[in-house]
Order: sequence, then structure tokens, then C-alpha cells
Amino acid sequence: MTDHAELEAALRRGVRGDVDFGVTARALVTMDASNYRRVPRGVVAPRDADDVAAVLAVCREHGVPVVARGGGTSIAGQATGTGVVLDFTRHMNRLVSLDPAARTAVVQPGLVLDRLQEAAAPHGLRFGPDPSTHGRCTLGGMIGNNSCGSHSVAWGTTADSVRELDVLTARGERLRPGRDWAGAPRGLRALVEGELSRLRTGFPELPRRISGYALDALLPERGADVARSFCGSEGTLGILTGAVVRLVEAPRARALAVLAYGDEGAAAEAAAGLLPYRPLTVEGMAADLVPPGAGLPRGGAWLFVETGGETAGEARARAEEIVRAADVLDSLVVTDPAAQRALWRVREDASGTATRMPDGTEAWPGWEDCAVPPARLGAYLRDFRALLASHGLRGTPYGHFGDGCIHVRIDFDLLSEAGVGRFRRFSEDLADLVVAHGGSLSGEHGDGQARAELLPRMYGPELVALFERAKAVWDPDDLLNPGMLVRPAPLDSRLRFAPLPREPVPVVFGYPADGGDFTAAVRRCVGVAKCRTASAGGPGVMCPSFRVTGEEEHSTRGRARLLHEMLAGELITDGWRSPEVRDALDLCLACKGCRSDCPVGVDMATYKAEFLHHHYAGRRRPAAHYSLGRLPRWLRWASRARLTVLVNALAAVRPVARVAKRLAGVAPERAVPRLAGETFSRWWRRTAGRGSGGSAGADGSHGGGPLVVLWPDTFTEHLSPSVGRAAVRVLEAAGLRVTLPPTLRMRGRPVGDGRSRSPLALLTARHARVCCGLTYVSTGQLDHARTVLRRTLDLMEPVLETAAPVVVLEPSCAAVLRADLPDLLPDDPRAARLATRVLTFAETLERYAPSWVPPRVDRPAVGQTHCHQHAVLGDAPDRRLREAAGLDGELSGGCCGLAGNFGFERGHFEVSRACADEQLLPALRDAPPDAVVLADGYSCRTQMEQLSRARARHLAEVLAEALPDEP
Repeated sequence: MTDHAELEAALRRGVRGDVDFGVTARALVTMDASNYRRVPRGVVAPRDADDVAAVLAVCREHGVPVVARGGGTSIAGQATGTGVVLDFTRHMNRLVSLDPAARTAVVQPGLVLDRLQEAAAPHGLRFGPDPSTHGRCTLGGMIGNNSCGSHSVAWGTTADSVRELDVLTARGERLRPGRDWAGAPRGLRALVEGELSRLRTGFPELPRRISGYALDALLPERGADVARSFCGSEGTLGILTGAVVRLVEAPRARALAVLAYGDEGAAAEAAAGLLPYRPLTVEGMAADLVPPGAGLPRGGAWLFVETGGETAGEARARAEEIVRAADVLDSLVVTDPAAQRALWRVREDASGTATRMPDGTEAWPGWEDCAVPPARLGAYLRDFRALLASHGLRGTPYGHFGDGCIHVRIDFDLLSEAGVGRFRRFSEDLADLVVAHGGSLSGEHGDGQARAELLPRMYGPELVALFERAKAVWDPDDLLNPGMLVRPAPLDSRLRFAPLPREPVPVVFGYPADGGDFTAAVRRCVGVAKCRTASAGGPGVMCPSFRVTGEEEHSTRGRARLLHEMLAGELITDGWRSPEVRDALDLCLACKGCRSDCPVGVDMATYKAEFLHHHYAGRRRPAAHYSLGRLPRWLRWASRARLTVLVNALAAVRPVARVAKRLAGVAPERAVPRLAGETFSRWWRRTAGRGSGGSAGADGSHGGGPLVVLWPDTFTEHLSPSVGRAAVRVLEAAGLRVTLPPTLRMRGRPVGDGRSRSPLALLTARHARVCCGLTYVSTGQLDHARTVLRRTLDLMEPVLETAAPVVVLEPSCAAVLRADLPDLLPDDPRAARLATRVLTFAETLERYAPSWVPPRVDRPAVGQTHCHQHAVLGDAPDRRLREAAGLDGELSGGCCGLAGNFGFERGHFEVSRACADEQLLPALRDAPPDAVVLADGYSCRTQMEQLSRARARHLAEVLAEALPDEP
């Protein structure tokens, strides 16, 4: 063995690709999507096969193991290692060629499956296997694991779709495995021909047998297919550098039959009976994995059965035939592609959703994908449930019922010695149960470390010994991914949770969903990597910075991995002061998209604020934290000092603005927004008594009807008061009585009933303004944020004693009040009360003026749904309000890229613009000339104006403009 510096230097001399032995690069690949963790020596992103050969030569010389890694979504631990990790996603990620006539494609190992599907689709073709991670898993990883996916009942496993491979052995031999012993290493044929009897009798026959080496593919009657035999070898035999894969003809039309059953057992028993109808999928899941409002027919479990045809009618007819043949409680046949995609998302997100039990308890992989003959699935599930109960464990099975393959996450306690012991005992018992039903320990994700130790229970010691001999033929030095498949590491060693602190880390946020434990919050990320997709997809947001840079450290998963390593303290040793974590979080837009789009609800915006709070405690902060982070203070000061005209004039002088931006840490490419000549509150006081609803009430309110309190957020108050004025007009037109929050803050403690105050308190009261503390939160100034929020709660006490809702026009401010406020002040009951009162503009109209009919605008609409509205608040009421007003069209998903202070900070402009270029700016360019440009968020409106000169407006402004003129 050798030290890191010597190994790194040797690799840099021989490799043209990227060699990175830094803390960040290593921390990002310590884990995959399994329960295991290994710290590598370094990471290499090779440019081509020659680079791979150079890496193997150096590592062989230095006795350092090599692990090939694709998307890092492996669930059994096979994408981690202690030596050099090869990252194929950076450079070796191309579709080399596609031959529609031959129905083949030549791919590099780092190519993401969805990119191949997109290239094949115009030719009416597709790659058959499609795991739920299709947006981020790579072809190399799929070949390494022999992946399957939901369509395997129609198109088989990855091994069924491989024609030829390009492979480098550990000793540098270049092979091209194929049929008839093509590309076999020396000694493999002799080994097989000496064990024909054992190979013919030692493997169970079932569609999802993934465990072990597929040595039976080398039998003469099966074509002696070396390429097929290589599939599923998990990088232990050779390093894949290219592949020729088969494509299949995609149905022109599809229909989805959703069949409802009373429970999962009934659904499992029905699945095998549907196979004679030749469906494309037979997927199953139960009610505890289905979110509310998913639109499924009534039942406790469902089969998703997809059919294909030349026409939509033909596909639907086949689906209806299956419905008639199935004994169901209820059913639904869906032919609309968008509706089908929405239903499939429910199924695909199960791999993340299943990591939490209904009560919030953590659940983990490890026995994620056992498979039994489909006809035995119902009986197996009953025995499986009984085994869980006997060990005091819980899990929620789902998966590929048509193939007899079940996914499940189980609430193992992997933090204590007793819990780990139970994990081992259960694993041994379950292996025996699977074998008793004629099954395979792995039916999709491979054995890795999770199951390889138990392979003798499935195959017997003699066949496992043959696996070891085959490994020695391919890799006599045991250089490639040691500890997997043969001579495996114990299934309960190197668990990812072992180095984490056992006591809760002192933090500021409450983390109520994680028992107040920041470590548990970070553990939420299990590595399914939905954040690594190249497109947000529809209304999705997560993860905009990754889609711009393509770097793992800028994905939600990558940042969670770095936080995990920070808490572990082995690789990242300086805790909250870590520059590696700080730098990775720097490009986090705090859009909160992960809060809703991540299947396990990772909230990186909150984690970032928490980290920044500790990182800069007692230290000098970046200039932008003082300028932009304390923006409400500066704007109030400028307004009170009557300096807005002077500030606007100075900002228009380019040299002055340039110097000011440099001092403030603001991006030089950004224009400084103009301050309003009159704040919203001054307009309110000036027009008191002259609202459209008549005279002001005793409480200063305008209008009549139910009372609503309109929140004067910083952006509405100082930068876009027209939004507030428009909202007042619309709310009053809807029959509501509008007022603003109190501005008199009492000093001293309440007396008597807890609400009354002493006369002295009235004499010492101070004027103040409510504020949600958004900019303090986003820059991690959490002590300031809590001070501001406590002052706000003091002001809002009289409001909280009424039933009035609090209408917040700025989505980011509403999200802070609804979600962050109770987390930051969990011990103040007023925080939760205010959070429940917060409504958006559209929610207020829908709830408090349900009979009001908005004015008809009857124009197309484009624009941006605010990220925080998507992630925290929801936009269904806004959609209904737009529809009622005749504003047709979908607003852009993704992120505008400005994201509050993010897009204004120095060094962020290019990323900010690239985020807007993904969906928003193309939508604006393609908009019809008469389109209304909508954006409720001030950041979104500013980004549109600065990057496209489009004048976006709040929905309240558009509706107010359409109202009849006031008398």
C-alpha cells in the first residue's frame, strides 16, 4: 500500500481526466443509496478507456482497489470503496451512436438512461429496462447491477438488452465480451466446461434472479454469452468502458389500468394471472405509500397495469380487457399522457417515500428487492409480514408484482448495538424465507454488501466457491470492488450511521419532523438522487443549481452527504467551520424545492441557514449578509430619513453604483432596484377613510365584510407598493374589510389575564413594523431573525386574539411565516398560532369570499410560480383563481434563479441567469404578444425585468386592473 500523496501524483501523471483527492470529492462518494459507508482515497473522472487503463495500472502497482460508480443510486453498497472511485458521469457520458435500422445504440458507461431514451424516442424506439431512477441512473450502473424496472415483464432485464461490451480487466487486458465465448478471459471457458452439471442445476428459474454471477449464461445451450454473464457483476470482474445495447419498439400509444384491491395480498395474488394478457407493466403498491389526493380508485392496494397499442383506442381496449379479467374492487383506465405521468410519479417516488413510516419513523434499505416466482408472491408476502412481526419490525412492500419482485424499506434500528444485531438476525431469517419460496435474494439492485454474505444460503457453498473461482479468473489480484459478491464484508459492518453523533447536536431550528435532531434531519437523504435529474420536470423545482453546474456537490444529495460527513467528523474535521460545506452550500438558492420535490422531504434551505448561523458565529460575514441580509433595516432607515429620492439618484450614477455594489457584495451585473417614492403604509395612511368600501372602521380598516389583515412585507412596502394597493382594491371588491397589522409594540409583561397590560406599558410603547425575517433567515443570521420574529409576535398579539386571517402577498414571506417561524420559535405558542393564520392572496379570496366572481381578463398567461409557493404553500387556489378570471396557460416550473438575495450576491449571476434560462426565459420568448406576465414573487418579477425586460405583475395587480373603474 502507499500514501495518498504518492498515489495522487502517480495518477496525475498518467491520467488526462480529473484526479481529485480533496475532502469534498471524497466526501461526496462515501455513500450510495445503501446503508453503507466507505471513505475512498480519491476520485478519478476518466476521459476515455485509455484513462481507465492508466488508473488500473497505477492502482495495481500500488495495491489500491478500484470501484466503478455511475449515478450512485445502488442500494446494496456496491458503489462505495476505500480505494479509487471512478466517476463516469463527468466525461464518459456520451451516446456514441444510434442505429435505428439495427435497433442498437453504442453508449458510454456514464450515459444517463433518460438521455438514451430521448435520443431513441424520435425513431419509435426505447431501451427496455427503466428503473424508477431513470432520470439519473447510468447505463454502466444498470449493466453492473443488471437493472430491470417496471417494464421488465415485457422487455426483460438489462442483460436481455446487451449485445456487446467493452471491458478492461484489472490487469489491463481489453476484452469485447459477446456470444460464443467472445471476449472471455483466459481460463473462463475451461472453468465453465468443468462445471456444466452444477451450472445446469444450481440456479433457480425465475424472471428476476439477479443474485450472484450469471455463470449459467455461459452454458453452450444458452449461447456461451460472456456479455450477458458479465451483467450484474457489480464492477468486480472488469471495468466497463462501452456497450452495444439493443433497443425495442415503443408502443405508439399507451393506456394505464389502475386496479384496486382490498390489500396488498389480494393484489399480489392477482398479478400473476394478468401476465397472459401481455401487459407492459404489473406494478403494485399499498395505501400507506400513496399521498392524499393521488386520484386512485378506492381500495387499499393497487396494481398499475400498462398496455400498449398502435392507437390510443387499441391500448385502451387492451387495458379494459384486463380490467374485465381482473377481480377488482374498483378500477380506472387512464389514456391521457399527462395523467399517466402523474400516476407514475406516485410509484417512482415510493423509493423515497418508503424511507419514512406513517408515524415518521425512519426506515432503511437492505432487503429492498427480493424476488420469488410470481405465482408464489401472495404466499411469500404473507410469510414476509409474519416474519416482520416476529422481529418487531415494520415495512411497506411495493414493487414489480408481475415479476414477483418486492421493494421494502424496514424500520431497522441501525444506531444501536441491539438494533444492528436484530438487523443481522432478520436478514438471515429472511434469506431463508426467500430461498424456501424458490426466490432470489436480489431481484433488481444486486447483492453488494447487503446480501452477498448470505449467498451460500441461496446457492450452497459449492456454487459460491465457483463464483470465487470465476472472480479469480477475471481479477486474480482482487483489485476490483473487493468485499462485494465474493469474500464479502459482513452485512452489518461499515454502516453509514456508525460515526454519527449519538446525542442531538445543538441547533437553532426546531426540526419537529425529526424530533429536534439535526442529525436525523440530515439522515433523511438516502441517496435516491431525484435531485440529480437534468430537468425539473413540469412544475418541479429541485435542484436548480445542480442542473446548471452538473456537479454532485451542488445537488441536494451532495450537500446532504457533506453535512453527514461534517457530523461524522472523520473526513471533514472542522465541524460547522468547514469551508467544504460552506462552498457547497454557496450555490444553494434556498428555493426550498427539495422540501416538496425530494421524496423524503430534505429541506436544504433550512439546513443551509442553520449551517451559516454556526459557521459565522463570532466571525466576520460576507458583505452581502450585511447589505442584503439586513435589507429591511436599511430600507426602513432610508424611508424614515426621507432619502429614497437621493438613493435612487445615486444608484443611477454608474460609478457610484459600481462602488456601492462592490462594497455591498452585490453582483456587478445587477441593476439596483428603485425604491418606491411612497411606501405602501404611507399610501394606506394617506387614503384612510377613502377606501372603495367607504369610511375607515374603528380599527383603521377599509371596506366591509369579514376582516382580513394585510401583511406589509418589505418588498411590497418599499419596492412594489402597487401590489399592496391592488390587493386592497381586489379584497375590498370581494367584500372583505382590510386592515394592516398594529405598529404599536407594548413594553413590559402582560398582567392579569395574560393579555391585558399595565397603564405604564401604554406610556412606554414603541412604534415598530412587522417583519417575517426572511432575509435574516436566508443568510443564516438566526439570532437576528428570532429577535425580529419575537417583536413581530408582540405586535401581532391583538390580531391573534381575533379570527382574522393574515394575508401575505409575497410568497417567500408567507412561506417563512408558515414554516420557518414555528421552527425558529417552537416554545412560543404565538408562533404556531400566527403560522396557521397565514394565507396567500388567492387562498384568502377562496376561503373568505367564496361567492365572489373575479373580473374576466380572458388573456393567455405566462410567468413563474414562486419556488416557495410550490414547495410550502401550494398553488391550487391560484390556479383556480386564474381559471375563473380567464387567464389561460401554465406558469413555468423550475426556479427563476434570483431567489431573494442569491441572484444579487457577487459570483452568483451566471448561475442565476442559467436557472432562468431553463424554463422561465424560453416561456417568455415563446409567449403570445397579448400574454399577461404573472409572478407573485418580487424576485421573480425582478429577474424577468432584468433579463428579458418583461414587466411581470402580481395576480392582484392584473385583477385590480380588470375591475370596473371606481366612481
